[in-house]
Amino acid sequence: MSRTPITHRCGLVAAAGLLMAGPALAEARPDPVAEVTTPLVSPHDTRDYRVLGLENGLTVLLVSDPEADKAAASMNVSVGSAQDPEDLAGLAHFLEHMLFLGTEPFPEADAYQGYISRHGGSHNAFTAPQDTNYFFDIDPAALEGALDRFSQFFISPLFNADQLESERNIVHSEYMARIRDDARRENDVLNLLLNPENPTTGFSVGSRETLADRPEGEPSLRERVIDFYERHYDANVMHLALIGPQDLDELEALVAERFAAIPDRGLTIPEISAPLARSETLPRRVALQSVRDSRQLRFVFPIPDPIAEYRHKPADLIAHLLGHEGDGSLLALLREAGWADGLSAGVSRGDGQHALFSVNVSLTPDGAEARDAIEATLFAAIELIRDAGLEAWRYDEKASLAEQEFRFQQHGSPLQGAMRLAMNLSRFPVEDVQYAAYRMEGFDRERSEAYLDALVPDNLIRLYSAPDVEGEESSPWFHAPWAEDKAGKREDHHGGEAPALAGLALPPANPYIAEDLELLDAQDERPRRLVEESAFDLWHMADASFSTPKVEWRFSLQNPGAASSARDAALARLLAGWLDDSLNEAFYPARLAGQHFEAYAHARGITLSFSGWRDRQERMVERVLEQLQSGEIEPASFERVRYRLQREWRNAPQAALHRQAGRTLAEALVRPQWPSAALLDASRELTLEDLRDFRDTLLAELRLEAMAVGNLAAEQAETLGRQVADRLAPSLAAAAIPDLTPLRADADLPSLTPHTSREESVVLRYLQGPDRTLESQARLAVLGQLIDTPFYQRLRTEEQLGYVVHAGYSPMLDAPGLALLVQSPDTESDAIEARIDAFLDDFEATLAGLEDEALAPYRQAVHDRLTRRDTSLSGRAGRLWQAMSFGDVEFDRRERLAERALAVGADELRALWPELRRAAVARVAFDPGAEPDDVLALAQHLEPMPEAEE
Repeated sequence: MSRTPITHRCGLVAAAGLLMAGPALAEARPDPVAEVTTPLVSPHDTRDYRVLGLENGLTVLLVSDPEADKAAASMNVSVGSAQDPEDLAGLAHFLEHMLFLGTEPFPEADAYQGYISRHGGSHNAFTAPQDTNYFFDIDPAALEGALDRFSQFFISPLFNADQLESERNIVHSEYMARIRDDARRENDVLNLLLNPENPTTGFSVGSRETLADRPEGEPSLRERVIDFYERHYDANVMHLALIGPQDLDELEALVAERFAAIPDRGLTIPEISAPLARSETLPRRVALQSVRDSRQLRFVFPIPDPIAEYRHKPADLIAHLLGHEGDGSLLALLREAGWADGLSAGVSRGDGQHALFSVNVSLTPDGAEARDAIEATLFAAIELIRDAGLEAWRYDEKASLAEQEFRFQQHGSPLQGAMRLAMNLSRFPVEDVQYAAYRMEGFDRERSEAYLDALVPDNLIRLYSAPDVEGEESSPWFHAPWAEDKAGKREDHHGGEAPALAGLALPPANPYIAEDLELLDAQDERPRRLVEESAFDLWHMADASFSTPKVEWRFSLQNPGAASSARDAALARLLAGWLDDSLNEAFYPARLAGQHFEAYAHARGITLSFSGWRDRQERMVERVLEQLQSGEIEPASFERVRYRLQREWRNAPQAALHRQAGRTLAEALVRPQWPSAALLDASRELTLEDLRDFRDTLLAELRLEAMAVGNLAAEQAETLGRQVADRLAPSLAAAAIPDLTPLRADADLPSLTPHTSREESVVLRYLQGPDRTLESQARLAVLGQLIDTPFYQRLRTEEQLGYVVHAGYSPMLDAPGLALLVQSPDTESDAIEARIDAFLDDFEATLAGLEDEALAPYRQAVHDRLTRRDTSLSGRAGRLWQAMSFGDVEFDRRERLAERALAVGADELRALWPELRRAAVARVAFDPGAEPDDVLALAQHLEPMPEAEE
């Protein structure tokens, strides 16, 4: 890692993209700070950066963003499950859990979480093979207290003995919640085929079995946790990123005072020398059983880890060409043959020395029978790249697009930024923590050829997964049946090698690369209506605040029959899916160039969404309208899209159980809302002619609502908006389009059972607010903020009911409510219900003693969450589009709700609580084997919740 001080100078960018100056003049620093540097950043990035090297070895990146309304921190420890002892799989993950449960200055198990929650923040952590990352965000005014608590994780954790058993149960619950995850099952089988000497191939989650109490005479589990912590955690293997509105000197003082005490044990980041795969065991072709109705074919090639060559990215050009989706591409041929509906390529796993290059193909049922021909076509594509694809102009085109994206980089939320920067600090020189992903310093054909030479049949691991696979063996941790792939002999039915498909071609130069990147200065405070006609509204907001010449367009094509039945709703999804699918090859170069299009169906019709550079966006819009109105709906595209949607609907019962519980609740309390099973049944009878007729019906009578947000003048927006309206000729008034409607729960609504095949139990208790007024929304939002931490602490940490435990504000559209959810691997729903009831009874006493002063931080947290700054242009456009679609045409509802939240008093909550408990309560519950309910029938009698009068 470079320690040379570097300063950044804003201004013109050279061909390489950045100007660098020499060493900065040194200033006097507090003793704990040994070194100061500054990373390279985008020329439009106005934030201030400073990288510190503390004397104990800790590297810290500080980012001062005066506009940030959240502060965020992420500590990346370059130690993970790869360092687990052989006899304690999951120990690194278990340690991650234990650090949250008390430190010497803050011994209470909820001291950290409670503080973060009170001040409107969030927190979490994850353990990867070579990293453990801890992160949080919070109200900037509370940052000092958060760092007081957070820093002690790495200085004085208690490893409370009375928490060991409960947290081991939580880790086991996390394992059980993911045991039917197909990605983990496939990885479990892949690990069996890789080199067992490579420590990244072990079981990383942990369970009651692997983390069991140690035999008598051996060090206890707590002693082993402490030993792991002291052997592997020190400042030299840690990298901290901190983002906030405070200036750099204040942020530096906050860090130096708190993190300089992290021990310096002289450790270095562990390196892995054992290869990921052993050449003498290859090639291998295996098949494994999936849980979901999904057929995947994955080609995996061991390669050297290209991260060391990030400056040139020699493997990226190969991934780009293999993963291309334009005409003549590998995917285009597989789609045309009816064998695949998706493909991706790239480096999927690396340990710093060794990596895996993967090509993943999503198969149709016919493609599942053509695995060997698909493999032959893949190797034909590799040979084509070897013969004609490694050309400097292709690399330069990619480098130009990368530089364009870096120049107008949007940073996302402070929390996302802190996590990304902490991870990058641990992998790249400090000057490249922002630039590493974009840096491409020049084409090196020999290095690209070296990676291409690894993509050969003798270096292949092929994994085929499907629900009908039968295996003689079972993977050790996620119990996936698997066997050698008997179709993996690369022979056709006539005894010869399976032939490759003909027609492969390399992509031409990209015609969609934007050239006019001028930034316009106009900035509006909120959208204004440029066009207001009986059947067409156009809204526009000029926005230069993200310093990018991009525009977000939304066009909502609305028809009263778009979701009037499950059949119509399925047809709307089919039409949107067909539009995306039929333009896939044509628009893939546009996506590479930063122009994105998506069509999606909703209760009112279909929305056409465009996102990208202002330059050349108009031609995208024109092409989509042409296809929508007059494009031929081919039988192959119809069947491909229907299969993809049916697969999604068939797999709905396999989704995470807590998500299914939320979906079931929405099906009961919002109209129109069609269950996946109803959409699946309706789709089975649909024909190509049905879809063609539906398109004609939708376009014959529609209402058009449009919005443009971004670096676009009002005149340009009105011109394009009117062109779209002239072409679509909308004719329906707003009154003709039905709204989504929240329903009022009542005493006759029974407990609802979701349609699921999961093997866990779940309870979702929903306390619905009395009405849709801002006052009720504000009270329920503050109450949700208040109840979050105590519910989690009691039912998850103390009572160990499960890994997924949550309570908080959960409105149905603008109808307020509180959701309390517990998902458990081994506690039945009746017992969970009893625990929730006991908690709610006791929480009444908490409210009885609540003072307005104690409520203040919770009110402020709600206010701050509602008024949180948009962190990307797409995020802002999405928020404004949703506000407009819900009737908030003044675009000030969230601000009014936020102000009302600040006025909520403790007496209001005490008065509201008994009404919530006895009035409209909805329940969703499930135990393994329970029969699903017909939710729509059970909720048919519910009445709409009246709209609020404001």
